[in-house]
Amino acid sequence: MGKIKTEPVESMGGDISIKEEPSELTYEEKLVNCNVIAKPMASKKLAKKLYKLVKKAVKQKTYIRCGLKDVQTRIRKGETGIVIFAGDVSPVDIMCHLPAVCEEKNIPYVYIPSRKDLGGAMGVKRGCLTVLIRPHEEYKDPYNELKEELEQLGIAL
Repeated sequence: MGKIKTEPVESMGGDISIKEEPSELTYEEKLVNCNVIAKPMASKKLAKKLYKLVKKAVKQKTYIRCGLKDVQTRIRKGETGIVIFAGDVSPVDIMCHLPAVCEEKNIPYVYIPSRKDLGGAMGVKRGCLTVLIRPHEEYKDPYNELKEELEQLGIAL
């Protein structure tokens, strides 16, 4: 997510050429890397809203759960909220059971195309597979709005 500094490189001929920075992938290019089970997939607009909610929720320490194990145990213990899954997880076997658990507990969930972007929204350099966001007074309105939107998405069988 940060910019990479590039140094000028001199070639044999003496003229100076500059290395090009690797460009950020577009939303559509990220969708190509997603798994088959990544449904319902968030639209580009919905993904932006989710990233903003994650950024707000990170400020409240105990209201966001990050990581596969932590989210899994918290859901099984009875915590509710919105669950966000990364769509580009490999191997898919490590998290393919969690959407079913969410459906049993009536927890709305959605997939986003990139785990790197999810980690970036949390302020970490590493990627993040799953995030559970619990409701809080600080971000009540966007949370409720997104929860309704996710419930309308429905689960494609």
